[in-house]
Amino acid sequence: MGEYGCFAQVYDRLMRDVDYKKRTRYLLSLFKKFDREPQLLLDVACGTGGFSNEFALKGTQVIGIDMSEDMLSVARQNSADLGTDVLFLCQKAEELDLYGTVDGAVCCLDSLNHITEYETLCKALKRIALFLEEDRLFIFDVNTVYKHKNILADNIFVIEQEDVYCVWQNESYEDSMITDIYLDFFVEENGKYNRCSTEFSERAYTHSELEKALDAAGLQIVEVYADMTEEKPSDETDRVIYVTRKKREK
Repeated sequence: MGEYGCFAQVYDRLMRDVDYKKRTRYLLSLFKKFDREPQLLLDVACGTGGFSNEFALKGTQVIGIDMSEDMLSVARQNSADLGTDVLFLCQKAEELDLYGTVDGAVCCLDSLNHITEYETLCKALKRIALFLEEDRLFIFDVNTVYKHKNILADNIFVIEQEDVYCVWQNESYEDSMITDIYLDFFVEENGKYNRCSTEFSERAYTHSELEKALDAAGLQIVEVYADMTEEKPSDETDRVIYVTRKKREK
């Protein structure tokens, strides 16, 4: 298996509490408020296709990209089970290469935080903007500095589902705002529990860092909301939503 092979096999079970339908409706409401519903949507770091498939079920054509072929294998199976027609491509965001443009893009569930090098983040935003039509929206969410300092920190979490048990351990470095995350899974199969492990890192970016990177990519911030609301984030907001628009070329 690849880097996310173990994670891919249990991801959907661990994410059962995520209401993809509700979040997709919320994202569509933002598209309609500030522009219009996209006809061809790019889902960056789509994982197992939770959002890609929900958008597709609502009649949107979707291209989902992810760096993990293991995640995409599950996404394609989920798409087949649901009868959607999503095009899934194995690509890193900073190496995005499409055949044409899209009229909307999203990146959900703190996926941009997984890019821990600021230069790489800047490259990713530039590639996304390159394939986004002028005046169209790119909407994404990120975990905040507050969350990394006060919630993730050096804490340990336990996630227990009916058929999977996960121990989540964090190791944070405040000087770089990077949190190393170690996951141990115990997965029930035929009455026995098998163990597998994975690790990855997340980085928290300040608003000024994101604003600078977005501006350099040709993306203008339209609005910033606390997660799943249309309210301004507070100093204790743990996840924020950025609504951005591709600038017109002068």
